[in-house]
This record gives sequence, C-alpha cells and structure tokens, in this order.
Amino acid sequence: MGARRTIAAALLVALGACKGGDDADGKKRRPAPVEVAPIARESITRARTYSGSLGAPAELIVAAKIAGRIKTMPVDLGDTVKSGQVVVELDTDERVLLLAQADAEFAVARATLVEANQALELTKRDLDRIVQLEKRGVSSKAQLDTARANEIARAASVEVARAQVARAEASRDAAKVRLGFTRIGVRWDGDDTRVVARRLVDEGAMVAANEPLLTIVELDPLEAVVFVSERDYAYLEPEQPVTLRTDAYPKERFEGRVARIAPVFETGSRQARVEIAIPNADGRLKPGMFVRATIDLETVGDAVVVPIEALSSRDDAPGVFLVDGEKVAWRPVKLGVRAWDRVQLVEGPTTGRVVTLGHQLLDDGSPIAIAGSRPE
Repeated sequence: MGARRTIAAALLVALGACKGGDDADGKKRRPAPVEVAPIARESITRARTYSGSLGAPAELIVAAKIAGRIKTMPVDLGDTVKSGQVVVELDTDERVLLLAQADAEFAVARATLVEANQALELTKRDLDRIVQLEKRGVSSKAQLDTARANEIARAASVEVARAQVARAEASRDAAKVRLGFTRIGVRWDGDDTRVVARRLVDEGAMVAANEPLLTIVELDPLEAVVFVSERDYAYLEPEQPVTLRTDAYPKERFEGRVARIAPVFETGSRQARVEIAIPNADGRLKPGMFVRATIDLETVGDAVVVPIEALSSRDDAPGVFLVDGEKVAWRPVKLGVRAWDRVQLVEGPTTGRVVTLGHQLLDDGSPIAIAGSRPE
C-alpha cells in the first residue's frame, strides 16, 4: 500500500510540472506542449444526415379483369414499358364465341322489332277501316272495340321488342368489352417509360379475375423516405437541396430535393416523414437501396468559428484556452451552429488562437510550448 502511494505522489508531481507554476521545490514548472489553431470568421452550416431507403414514387400492379388462360406475355423482368402498351394477352377463343352469340341475339331482337312494327301497322289499317265502316253503320261497336284492343296489344309488343333490342345490344357491347379485356395494357399520364419490377405468372397459366400479373414501377425520379426529429423539423422546407450517398456507389454523390414534408409526427417515434425526390435518368439507383441523405439545415454567413477540438469543459461549462503570449487563458463560450469539424462561438473570444490539443495539461494561466499550429 505504501508503494502505491509513493507512485501516485510521483504522478501528481509530474502532472503539476506539466501544468505550469511552481513544483514542490519552488522551481518553475515546464511549459505544456500543445497544438493551436486560429479563430476564424467564416460561413458555417449545420447539416444533418438521415438514413432511409429508396422507393418508386409510382407502382402499378397489372391485374386481369376476367378469368382466362395467358396466351402471350411480351414483357419480362427489367423490361421498359410505355403508356398504352399491351403487356399480357389472354386466350380469346371463348370470348370470340360469346361475342358471336351476342351478335346473333342482337340480330334476332332487331328482326322481332321489325316484325312487331309491321304487325302494328297492319292493326292500325284494320282499325281505320273499321272506324269508317262503323260511321256508315256497316260495322258494330264491338268490332271497333276489338280493333282498338288489337292496336294497343301490337303497340305493347313493339315496346317489348324495342326493349329486347336494347338488351341484346347491351349484351353484345358487354361481350365486346370482355373480348377487349383479353388484351391487358397499362396507362398513365405522360410519355415517360417505366420498368417491370416483378413478373408473377408465366404464359399458359390460368388466372382468375383481379389476380395480379405484373408490377411496374417508375424509376425516374425516385423517392427517398427519411424521418426527422422535432428539433430539425422547423428548418425543413419544400425544394430544399439534399445530397445523398449509397453503398452501391460509395464514391459518388447524388443530388435531390425535399418534395413533401408530413404535417404530423408519428406518435411512437415523435418523428415526421420527409420525402425526397431524386433524378435518376440513367437508372442506376434502384428502389430498395439504403441511402444517407444530408440536408443543410442552418447557415450563418459571418460567424466566429473554431475547430471542434478546441472545446473543453470546466465545471460542466464549455470553453476554450486562448493563447496569451506564452501562456493560456481560460475563456467560457456560448456555442451556436455545429458543423462536422467546426463550431460557432456565439459568445467568447473573437480573435487570436486557441488550443486544439493538450487541454488536459492546462489550467488558466498555464505556460505552453506550441508544438505545432494550423495555418492562419
């Protein structure tokens, strides 16, 4: 135990010698070796990097409206597709027969209508003849009533025939539409091309109505989704520039912009969703990639700036050691914007040099020996 106390005392004496002042024998303490850097006045920007993933802003799921067997599928995984292009064709044999049947029923209904109109015309002529005969007293009133009843019945038959024609026409049109459903196309606004992301069935397969067949996505622009905290939310605004990096291209940067900012925060995480639009004309970026998005939140144009290494703490208060000739002076500071390796001093020294390495050897007024310095 005595040996440990002796060693500890020796360490304290050595540390005191480095801190400056007088040692136990009254001799002057040696200057502490330090590195320093100048206090600068320059622009400083607070940037934050958020992790997220890329996604397609538009995803189209192609499905069959009717059941049938896939006849041809001219697109495959990774193929480009234009609006209006047919991507799946179903077998048409059954639908062609159903359309032919509907055409025949429509023709029969029209013929029935023609026959009903002709019968109504004859009945009207008979009624006119009986009316003339009844005026001359040749025909009885009972015959006139019968003729009028026949006209009413024939007129009703014409209306029934017309309804049958309308029904047959609707059935024929429905058969045409169902035949058109065998050619499954895609459509969206604009003339941009999209890409087949998933192919879920193959040629020859039987599919049910509304069964998904393909997934088609938009790749230019892409969309990155990140979540920001309440502290950063107030600094965001639409069209704000964003720099993105991805592990797929570690040496490259991609430029984007803030497209949409959620007006509410997630209850669980207390974060808000931010969507970033990223041009992707060359198609190198893909949905699902992990990205790191860097956004400049706050910029101060003419700030007092020191390296982040210059900060130290005394009594839980931040400060810097300002070079004062061959000694240093401790100066408390108030911090502002923090960048990657620099920090703004809102309050504190505005000129001079500060210690960036060797704080642990210093007190207020300690002598120093500058071992190296950054260029002014």
